[in-house]
Amino acid sequence: MQFQFTEQQRMIRDMARDFANRVIAPVAAELDATGHFPKDIVRQMGELGLLGMNVAEAYGGAGLDAVCYVAAMEEVSRACASCGVIMSVNNSLVCWPLETYGNEDQKKRFLAPLAAGQKLGAYCLSEPGAGTDAAAQRTTAKKEGDHWVLNGMKNFITNGANADILIVFAQTDPALKHRGIRAFIVETTSPGFSVIRKEEKMGIRASDTAQLAFDNVIVPDDQVLGPPESGFKIAMSTLDGGRIGIASQALGIAAAAYEAARAYSKQREQFGKPICEFQAVQWKIADMATRLEAARLLTYRAAWAKDQHGRYGEEAAMAKLYASEASHYITNEAVQIFGGNGYSKEYPVERHFRDAKITEIYEGTSEAQRMVISSFELKK
Repeated sequence: MQFQFTEQQRMIRDMARDFANRVIAPVAAELDATGHFPKDIVRQMGELGLLGMNVAEAYGGAGLDAVCYVAAMEEVSRACASCGVIMSVNNSLVCWPLETYGNEDQKKRFLAPLAAGQKLGAYCLSEPGAGTDAAAQRTTAKKEGDHWVLNGMKNFITNGANADILIVFAQTDPALKHRGIRAFIVETTSPGFSVIRKEEKMGIRASDTAQLAFDNVIVPDDQVLGPPESGFKIAMSTLDGGRIGIASQALGIAAAAYEAARAYSKQREQFGKPICEFQAVQWKIADMATRLEAARLLTYRAAWAKDQHGRYGEEAAMAKLYASEASHYITNEAVQIFGGNGYSKEYPVERHFRDAKITEIYEGTSEAQRMVISSFELKK
């Protein structure tokens, strides 16, 4: 097995690390405190090719592999989890389905500006009554002549309030259940589209999470994504890649918390010596480091599987499950090592702790990942 980066992968990681350290990290705490969407940072990410990393160069992307994507996602998320999820959604949940299922016209009109960072995308699957049960779509799409009319509401949509282009899933025939779901490309300038509200959240506060409404939104026939009855398949296959992105985000959050706690344990003194000399702290450091490395290996394995053969559903679910739960554990232990200071916003581990929790929930809860993994395992 090969555990070394190629020269290109190393260059991409180092570029992302430098950008994250210079541009993102110095303002991460302020972004969290204000909840301000980092438009300028997102613009710069686009200019660096970080918003369409796996998209072919012919469509405005960087043409890189999934391992490069994971490496860059970890570095950006290490600096700011909010910037990480903005990047993940545009890459994994918007650009990927457009490149995979879109026709040539759709790729040129919608994928190219998204991959180049000229526009931002959002993925609209969740609804007030359709979270883990994604097939329970109540947003409807009715065919009228040469267009469709969308009506309904979407919930917890990352980038929703700042996106230019949406991938929207809607039910065309309730009798067909999940086979009646189709995917639509919707521009947010469309009449009838509106942002109802932005959520006030525990973490990833600089990433907008919005509730969206579609009131007789007209979508031309040429903006239907994929063949008939393919919407649910598009949604589920897209989430496979999305889970690699969220595993990478969780990895970056965990790495930041671990490194902060390790450094603090060497500086903080109690009873006349650094706390890293106490076995209780040493064991925490050992457990944190081990879980971090295990999460990293699972995440890169999923990315490698995607690059090698395109069958990576179980690997992605395992990576997302383990990395998110490891991130929760590591950030919790980091707060404990910091003691009272860890509970203060003066130190970054408090932010990392809040940011980590969502990685166990969105793009498939830990419970849903266990369902996915067991379904693969029980077929063997």
